[in-house]
Amino acid sequence: MYKQILFQLVEQSRKDSFRILNDINTNNAGFRLTGQTASVGFIYRHIGEATNLITQFFGYSTNVDGSTMGQKDSGKNYDLETSRMLVEKGYTTLEKLVNETTDNEWLEEVETSWFGKLSRINLLAITLFHNSHHCGQIASAIVKGKSY
Repeated sequence: MYKQILFQLVEQSRKDSFRILNDINTNNAGFRLTGQTASVGFIYRHIGEATNLITQFFGYSTNVDGSTMGQKDSGKNYDLETSRMLVEKGYTTLEKLVNETTDNEWLEEVETSWFGKLSRINLLAITLFHNSHHCGQIASAIVKGKSY
């Protein structure tokens, strides 16, 4: 039962994220809410990188580079298709995680360099909320932002 619930949570996060992310294009990828905030394209890449890097704490390997982690947006243009593929890869790995993790393992703690020691379910929740938070930023920047 837990597996089905968690799978639905991951799938809903994916649907909600891509409902926003599918609106990103070359015309609005540089939009920011202010001159100091990150651009749509930067945040998009960040979601993909962070999701994949977080899966390492669950024991999955990745070759994804964390070029946006802890960095300020320098105005670099990110390839939108690569960002989309990173986000998709991250969600696919999260689905794999749900399918491969037993009910008891969700409460076991894992050590992370970013958040310290926490349960697997807590880390999954952080990941899904992280993506939701940043998709909200992207949605706002697309509607109210501009290029600076």
